[in-house]
Amino acid sequence: MIEPLRLTQALVDKLPRSVSEEGPVLAASPHPEFYTETAADILTKLHNPDELWVFAIGSLIWNPRFEVVERRRAHVKGWRRSFCLGPTQRFRGSPSAPGRMLALDRGGECQGIAMRMKPENMQAALADLLSKEPPVPPVWVQAESTKGIVPAIAFAMSHDFVMYSPEPPLEELADLLATAVGTIGTMAEYLLNTVTLLQEAGLDDPHLWQLQEMVALRLEAMP
Repeated sequence: MIEPLRLTQALVDKLPRSVSEEGPVLAASPHPEFYTETAADILTKLHNPDELWVFAIGSLIWNPRFEVVERRRAHVKGWRRSFCLGPTQRFRGSPSAPGRMLALDRGGECQGIAMRMKPENMQAALADLLSKEPPVPPVWVQAESTKGIVPAIAFAMSHDFVMYSPEPPLEELADLLATAVGTIGTMAEYLLNTVTLLQEAGLDDPHLWQLQEMVALRLEAMP
């Protein structure tokens, strides 16, 4: 049974909603054709040309950024959910309060949501989705669901990517998630949204549940 969340919207609201401070872009922009070429390459690998699945583990669960026609709870082996993208100084972090975003890192296993993309205008929709993610080609994973295994793309961090760094120790990470604020919001809100949607889907991630408890304790201690 999944334990109830200690982190709440009321606690998140103790932080500023956003800040105007924004750090530099750390990752170089890819060449203009990167997204269309990557999308085209992905579509050539589909077993069924009308069926593309995306394995979502973080913000894509609650903000998919493409039209979803089917969702399935799914499990992937060989990859784990990790705050390995960062420290970030933009969006949900700033130079004075950097954040960290979720991505897949090698090793372990991960529960998430496999989402099937609407087949109409799929290449354009996929290229648009890729343009909103770090410029690293997604990996292929085998997403295991109660309805069978589906090949899916997933956003994992290459260890060669300039913004990759291993997830820090738990106490340090909780401190960061409880304080990071950027131009579009807070890391605490990002964490709350993710664990809330995982909970609603009946998915358990002990690591995130421990983190939300630790972040809640820090926010409770704020004036």
